[in-house]
Parts: sequence; structure tokens; C-alpha cells
Amino acid sequence: MRTENEPTRQWSAPPSAAEVPRPLRAAGLTALVLHLLVVGWFVLRPLPVAWVYDANLTPFGSVRQALSLGEAAGLWQVACELLLLAPLGVLLPLVRGRLRAAWLPSFLRVAGVSALLATGLEILGSWVPGHVLNVDHILLGVAGVSLTHLAVVPAARAVLRARPARERRPAAPAPVPVQVPAPVSVPVPAAAKLTAAAYGRPAPRTR
Repeated sequence: MRTENEPTRQWSAPPSAAEVPRPLRAAGLTALVLHLLVVGWFVLRPLPVAWVYDANLTPFGSVRQALSLGEAAGLWQVACELLLLAPLGVLLPLVRGRLRAAWLPSFLRVAGVSALLATGLEILGSWVPGHVLNVDHILLGVAGVSLTHLAVVPAARAVLRARPARERRPAAPAPVPVQVPAPVSVPVPAAAKLTAAAYGRPAPRTR
């Protein structure tokens, strides 16, 4: 019976059960570094062009302009902008390594980091020849990261949480053999045997 002063025992998962395995986190960190290097090269490389558009500070202004040039070409340009930073939606939570994080704070963290990164790349790219400041690059980049995060990360975390739970499930206890004590022999005194013989009764037998 538990007393009032006795602390209540609460079950808690081991630290490894709430984190992504280290090899997977190391692979995610490597992929994140490579992805950022490729994005940096793609955004910050000089372009030998004769002229460029003016800077766009109107949200989705360049999207409407791209779609006006042709449906297929415009959709391809928008898709490229969405996919440029999209892997960050998976790689950032993977590097952090938490499996039991709530989806809304995780989504807000990833969206905030991607917004800062996209803004920094766009500002640096505006100083490179052949590039101009375009606010749509930031908006589409953050949208791609957010959609990728919502589509992949919650389901992947649920799968990774379920696997350690199955591994930690206790097996059925083995039956414990019951030992029966052996009979103990009690010696009968000689006086008891003589008394029993005198009264014509059989002497008690020893086991």
C-alpha cells in the first residue's frame, strides 16, 4: 500500500528513445552541409547577362510575370523556386534529432530558420552581377520548406517513435518451477517401540 509521503513512480522513456539514431543524424548533417553549398553556389554565382529586370518588392509580382510568358515555362520557374530550399524542411529537424517534438513549434522553428536563410541569400545575391533582389524568391523558398516539412516530418517521426516502442515491449515471463520439499524422516525412540509392543499395537513406522 502506498503512503502519502511515498513518491509516485512515473515511467519515462530512455534518452535514446526520444532521439533520432546517431548515424541518421550524421547523414542528415552531411546532406545539410552539401545542400547549403550547392544552394550558395547556385544563388551567389555571377551571371554574364546583358540586362536584368528591376528589383521586385511586390509579393508574387514575378510569379505573375513568369506565368504571363507561358504556362509551362512559368510553372517550371515557380517549381524551381519552391524546390530550391525544400530539403531544409526535412534536414533541419533531422539534424536536431528530436522525435517527440510538437508539430507546431517544430514547424515554426523550421519556417523561421528558412526565412532567415532565404532572406540572407537574397540580400547577398543582390550584390552579385546578374542577380536582382526579388521578394518572391524568399516567399517561394519558405513555402517550399514549409510544405516539405508538413508532408514528411510528422509521419517520419511517428514511424521512428513506433519502432523503439516495439523493441522495448517486454516478453512473456517464463514459468517458474515450483519445488516440492522432500519428506523428512523422523526417528522413533526405542521406548515408544517397546510400549507399542506391550499393548499389542504396531510400532510407528519411520519414513
